[in-house]
Formats: sequence, structure tokens, C-alpha cells
Amino acid sequence: MTVHFPRLAERARSQAVHQPGLYGDFDFTVLPHRLTIDPADASALPAWVAERAPYLTDEPTVELIRTTTLLGDVIADPYAALVATHGTKQLISMLCTACRDGIDAVPDAPPELVRLVEAMETPPPWIDMDLVEEGARAARVPAAFLSPYLLRGAFLATFTNTYAALPMTLTGALSSKRAARRVHHTAGFFAVTTMPGALDRHGAGFEAAAMVRFMHSLTRVQALRRPGIWDRAVYGLPIPQIDQMPAGLINTYILARAALRRRRPAFTHRERSVAEFARYRCFLLGLPEELLPTTPEAIVHLFHARAALLRDGFDDATCGALVRTTMAAQLHQGHGLTPRLTESVERSWSKYFFRQAFCNGNTSAAHAMSVDVTRTDALRVTLTAPFILGRYLIATAAGNQPRLTRLTDAYTLRILQRRLTAYGMPPSQA
Repeated sequence: MTVHFPRLAERARSQAVHQPGLYGDFDFTVLPHRLTIDPADASALPAWVAERAPYLTDEPTVELIRTTTLLGDVIADPYAALVATHGTKQLISMLCTACRDGIDAVPDAPPELVRLVEAMETPPPWIDMDLVEEGARAARVPAAFLSPYLLRGAFLATFTNTYAALPMTLTGALSSKRAARRVHHTAGFFAVTTMPGALDRHGAGFEAAAMVRFMHSLTRVQALRRPGIWDRAVYGLPIPQIDQMPAGLINTYILARAALRRRRPAFTHRERSVAEFARYRCFLLGLPEELLPTTPEAIVHLFHARAALLRDGFDDATCGALVRTTMAAQLHQGHGLTPRLTESVERSWSKYFFRQAFCNGNTSAAHAMSVDVTRTDALRVTLTAPFILGRYLIATAAGNQPRLTRLTDAYTLRILQRRLTAYGMPPSQA
């Protein structure tokens, strides 16, 4: 019985009514095996992060996670389901045209496309749009100077649980080239959305968000339509909304943890703008307001509660293979000394970041998940930290000085544009 989030529960149930081809035989009253509130079960919440017990008795949060574990994208899924009659290339082409030139530029636009674009182009009242562009400006500093060295490590975190990672195997991510492409696409998305005006109706970030949202839905559709490929009783829905929340709010979660460590119950104005920018980006990706809290305590609580209810599991055939393939992927192309040095430094930073952030600095725990942090990696991080962290900290500090803001932002944009080119995103899209 739903008590705290009835509208969200109705949205989940409506999937069977509006998309019978996908969800007509899906029982939304039965919880998948991945979700557990049994204190005896091991969960994805490490003991060093937080105690699990309080989350299991928090009825509103448990209900929220239960509901969004069974919630796909009621707007984008019907459009992705047209793949059977239109094909992937045509659906992508129509979506890109609608984003760049408007829905009227798409001849005989399917009503499913019209609904998707209309749902994205009107900002909801629960987003403070005055803060979004300010937050994007602040977020582009780490996107330019820090994220390129940490992204692979953060990407690995999505592979540490069998129940959440399985959809990745359906996209061909076990191929080294496909793994590199996925990392670049992810990096490109997070970077381009920070560019000036990128999240405006016809901006490059708006289009990138639409494409990410479509690809999530397409993966969901393909998993559910292939006989025997997806065990609903075990995994529930592929890429449910609750699994998209951590990636969309990871930077906000880091800010929230830092605020709580300093015993600050609220964000500073700058942190609030970054959080609002992330919330709006998540809205474009289809996440509901209920999964986008605004305070440090609520954000940390939701992250930890999701992990507390997600059954623990690291299947080497799935998770281990995804980790190893991603670590082996060549992200920096070229045969000269510079690409090789950049690749080695980035890989070391990613492994080091993964160990510190997701394994509590435990080298053995990282090794168990196929991430080996060697002495050479530690040495590379130590030697390059003054440049990587120094430039990031200087740019952050200078950006907070009114006299230096424009100069710092111009320099940051030049660096960010170079990153986007390296990620394979043409200048016209950035």
C-alpha cells in the first residue's frame, strides 16, 4: 500500500496501461530480488559509510525506493518502443532535429516524440532557473580541470553491484572500444551541459540530455523485448529511475557530505546553485522531483538509503568484466609521448580515486573488484597532484573574485572546449 508517494506509485502502475507491449504482464506489486529490507541480508551500503538499520525502518524512504525501483520513463519509453517500426537511426535523427530546429521541423512527427520534447522544454516550478546558469558556471571548473582525471574511476562505481550493472552488458560495454566510447560519451555529456546556455531549449546540453534519456529507454525496451535476456523477478526494471539518481547527483552528494562534515545543515549559495543545476539536468533526463532533494541531509540520506535496500552482489562475470574492460580501454588516442603520458596519469588517478572514494582507501577491497592500485599509481598521483589539483583550486578561487571572474571563465571555457574535442564532440555541438 502506498501512503507517502501515491502519485509516483500511480505513475509506475500506469506503465502497464500505456505500454502494454512492455509492461502488460509486469506485476508491479511484487518486489524484485534486488530489493531487500531484511536486516540479515548484505546490502550495497558499506558499514564504513553508514549504519544500515535506520534506513530499513524509514517507511517513507523505503516506499520511495520501492516505487522508483519499478519506475522506468513513462515519457521516453513509448518513443523508444517505436524502434520496431522506425529503427534506431531514424528515431535518433528525428530527436536531434526536434531538439535543434523544433518539432515542426520533423515531418510527420510521431506523437510520442512530440510528448517527449514538450515534457522537456518546459522547466518545472520546483526548479529555480535563476540558479541553473550560475550553477553551470561553477560546475564547469571541475569539468575542465578535475573530472577528466577522475571520471573513469567514478564510472567504475556503476559496476560494483550486479543488480544495477547488468543493463550495461546489453549495450556492448564489454567491448574495449565500446567501453571507451561510453566513457567519452558520459564525459562529453557532463561537460557540454556546463557550457554557457547549453541547457536552453535549443542548446547542445538539452540535445545531449535528450539523447541520453532516449538511449536509457532504448536499452530498457530492448532488454524487456528479448526473450530470456532479462529476469524480471530478480532485476525488476532495467535502468529504473532509482539507479539513475546516483550518477546525476554524484557531485551534489560530494558537496552534501562535505557540508555535513563541517556541520552545515544548508548549502552555501554557490553550492546551492551547483545543486540546482544538477537537479535541472536530472529533470531533463526524466527523473521525478521526489528523487531530487535539495538539502545536504536529504541528499545523503537518499543515497545511503538506496544502497541500504540494494542487495549486495559483485558477480565477476558481469561486474568484474565491466571494470576490467573499462580500465583497459584506451581513452587518449595517438602514438606520441603526450597521449601515452596522459593516459597513464589519468588511469592512475582514476584507480586512486576509486579506491579512496568507494573502498575507503582499502587496497585489498579495490583489488577484489579488479582495480589494482600500485605504488607506481600512487607515485604518479603524488607527482602530478600539484598541477592537477593546483590548477583546479586556483581556477575555483579566481572564479570567486569579481575582478577575475570573466578572465577565469574564458580560460576555463577554452580548456573545456579542448576536452569536448577529445571526447569526440564536434565544436558545432558544444
